[in-house]
Amino acid sequence: MEHGTRDELLDHLAEAVGSVTATHPTRVAIDGPPAAGKTTLADELTVVLRERGRDVIRATIDDFLFPRAQRYPRGEYSAEGCYFDTHDHAALNRVLLDPLGPGGDRRFQAAVYDHTSDAVLSPPVTSAPADAVLVFDGVFLMRPELIDRWDLRVFVSTALDRTVERAVVRERRVSSRAAIERRWRERYIPAQRLYFATVRPTGHADVVVHNDEPRQPAWEFSVPR
Repeated sequence: MEHGTRDELLDHLAEAVGSVTATHPTRVAIDGPPAAGKTTLADELTVVLRERGRDVIRATIDDFLFPRAQRYPRGEYSAEGCYFDTHDHAALNRVLLDPLGPGGDRRFQAAVYDHTSDAVLSPPVTSAPADAVLVFDGVFLMRPELIDRWDLRVFVSTALDRTVERAVVRERRVSSRAAIERRWRERYIPAQRLYFATVRPTGHADVVVHNDEPRQPAWEFSVPR
C-alpha cells in the first residue's frame, strides 16, 4: 500500500488510464459506498485527464435510476431494494457502456433519468472519439451485470460508519440528521454489506483507494504502472 498526497494519487490514476490499450474508449469505473468520495475523485480525475489532452465523458449511476414509482417495491428502507431495484443496468449497458466498448459504434447517451424531476430522459445521441475516456462513478459497479464492461476498475474504500457522518454534513440542508441516519443504517449500509458478501468488489478492482482521510489517501494498484 502506498500513501501520498491527493495530487500524487490523481497522477497515478491518470497514468493507469493512459496505460490501458484499446481500440475503443477507455471505460473507467469509480465504485464505492455512498459518501465514500467517489464523485469528488471522479471529478478531480476528469480535470487531470482533460489537462493531459484526453476527451472525457463524465457520467454517473445517479442518471441511470429507475423512476421513483419503480424503485421501492420492497419498501423505502429495504437494503435488498437498494441493491436489486434501484438502477437500470440494462439501459446503462445499452446506451453507454456497450456503444463505447469493443465492437460498439461509439454513439452514446450519458443519462436516461433526471433525479431532480423524477423524469425519464432521452438526450441526443453523441459520438465519442476512439481515444475518449468515460469516467463513471456510482455504487455497485462491480456487480455481475456490469463487471465485464469496464477497462479500469477503481474502488473507493472508507469505513461505512464514517460515511454516515459525511452524509449528514452533505445533506443536512435538505434532510434531518435522524432521516439521514435511518436511510444510511437501514438501507445504504446493509445494501453495501450485501454487495460485499455476494460480489467482493475489492477483489475485482484494479485500484483500491483508501479514502478515510481524503487529503492524505492511500492506494493499492493491481495493474502495472
